[in-house]
Amino acid sequence: MSKLIFSTFLITLVCLSANAQKGRSFGIKAGLNYNANGDYFESIGDNAQNPDRNIGYHIGVFGKIGNRLYIRPELIYTTTKSDYDSDVFSMQKIDAPVLAGFKIIGPLSVFAGPSFQYILDSDFEGIDIDSIENDFSVGLNFGIGVSLNKIGIDLRYERGFSSNEATFIGNNISEGAVSRIDTRPDQLILSFSIAL
Repeated sequence: MSKLIFSTFLITLVCLSANAQKGRSFGIKAGLNYNANGDYFESIGDNAQNPDRNIGYHIGVFGKIGNRLYIRPELIYTTTKSDYDSDVFSMQKIDAPVLAGFKIIGPLSVFAGPSFQYILDSDFEGIDIDSIENDFSVGLNFGIGVSLNKIGIDLRYERGFSSNEATFIGNNISEGAVSRIDTRPDQLILSFSIAL
């Protein structure tokens, strides 16, 4: 069911973005993420290990409908990486934020909205991941942006709404013990965009 909802959303995004007319634009964007995922529990009795933040990247397309008050749907490929002591958890996902924005002064605007996320792949060094609770999840984006003609720069914060855990059994874990990691994103995102 969640894949059907996500597919419907992506088709709607493409149709809206391709329909560029007056007061609408379409473009490409890319940038860097300063990110961490959630806590890592090596076994049920262990305390949580908090991740060290790392740099990831993203690239995608966006549409914009409106001027002073606008809606901005995006479709973005994102990679994230988190360090847990000597282990690294990495994830690739498709993000589809739908942002509502408002120009406050000149080229400066603020925006916020939900971000629909679909996990494509994840890896934890030396460990086979059995399952991620939900491949599809929802988060929140909010931030500030500057638009100068066709060039845009924005800084935003993204956080998942609810925990989404991956479970796995590692080589160094006693037989039958299951570890888990919260795959929910917690990141600052710096993006550069160009309207075509």
